[in-house]
Amino acid sequence: MKLTSTPSKDAIRTALQQCRSRTLKLFEKIDDATFYQQIHPDFSPIGWHLGHIGYTEALWLLEYSAQHPPLFPQYRQLYAADGLPKKERVKLPTPAQTRELLEIIREKVLKYLEIAPLQEQERLWHFIIQHESQHGETIAILLHLQQWNQKNNPQIPQFSNPGSLPKNEMIEIPAGAFEMGSDAIEALDNERSRHYRHLQTYWIDPYPVTCGQYREFIAAGGYDNPKWWSLEGWEWLQANAVKQPLYWIDNPALDNHPVYGVSWYEADAYSRFVGKRLPTEAEWEKAASWDAANATKRLYPWGEEKPTFQCNHDILIGGTTPVNAYPEGVSFYGCYDMLGNVWEWTCSWFEGYEGFQFYPYPGYSQIYFDGKHRVLKGGSWATYPWVLRCSFRNWYHPGVRQILAGFRCVKSEY
Repeated sequence: MKLTSTPSKDAIRTALQQCRSRTLKLFEKIDDATFYQQIHPDFSPIGWHLGHIGYTEALWLLEYSAQHPPLFPQYRQLYAADGLPKKERVKLPTPAQTRELLEIIREKVLKYLEIAPLQEQERLWHFIIQHESQHGETIAILLHLQQWNQKNNPQIPQFSNPGSLPKNEMIEIPAGAFEMGSDAIEALDNERSRHYRHLQTYWIDPYPVTCGQYREFIAAGGYDNPKWWSLEGWEWLQANAVKQPLYWIDNPALDNHPVYGVSWYEADAYSRFVGKRLPTEAEWEKAASWDAANATKRLYPWGEEKPTFQCNHDILIGGTTPVNAYPEGVSFYGCYDMLGNVWEWTCSWFEGYEGFQFYPYPGYSQIYFDGKHRVLKGGSWATYPWVLRCSFRNWYHPGVRQILAGFRCVKSEY
């Protein structure tokens, strides 16, 4: 007798299928060489990411939860996150074999979902969906990076309502407490627990820093003047000798698009150049999510409605859009582009909130609480909807430029 699925199971099944559809779409026009290639030494091949998605799904839902024996033990070392160095992950099964592996795993996973005790496991199922979402974005980033490496700069997306260049009038965020983090079933371990934070008054840019604004920094010799750089940032610059963002097109048509492909050090230097600074993670999250009129936290800057037309995400556009192109997505305080378009660097180090408990394993978040990773917020044009929310936290080394990251600035009296 087939058990009737609960609404929650139906929702999870749909999310699993929709998420997988997005991931496979990324591979539709990929040749074998790209599938196996390590596009950047700090990242695994995109073919590895695809296999790792299936491996992780099987590990936690079939082995750990359903108590099934390993389906593909011969691939365990290859696809485990701590199995092989990234440079050794190029010896992969063929694209067809990898897809077959994922199909076999998914068939068994959906069959198990019919009888799974979802009341006990729902958090884990959401984790798996978000795990694939994160790796899907990494795949999109690597394909984007490959285009640039091949000097095949992506075309400027044609957006129907580009708007005029935004005014650079900072928004005052009054002093007071707000709720930070999340206790929702979808919340990952590093987002928990929801807690109150009190912040003094500060001012935040209504938009991410644009290409037009950043061009002024370049033109003023910002990359040649140690005055604007921290000691660590200047050392990084001498070791890397860059003169502009990684994803840079010197085209006035992009002046009201957000600058991206910048390291934390570059974002910090620009902020000093204009007499501002990068926001703390708490300052960013308050400006994005707090509804002061109702003293409540919003899931998204615009409210509780799932993201569709309110922001540039999910590879719907395939590149950046003007920073003021989505007025429907503005936050309570009047900030644009807090979700989607480009990730935003903050000045905060990635660490656990008070009472942090790892889930489902220490290697997801806890090992990165090492004082070497800065927090990024907001998502990008390639972020899947299941990981797009104000409380979501991303983290990278401050010298990384390959990710789709920009920033906005703040000022304060303290």
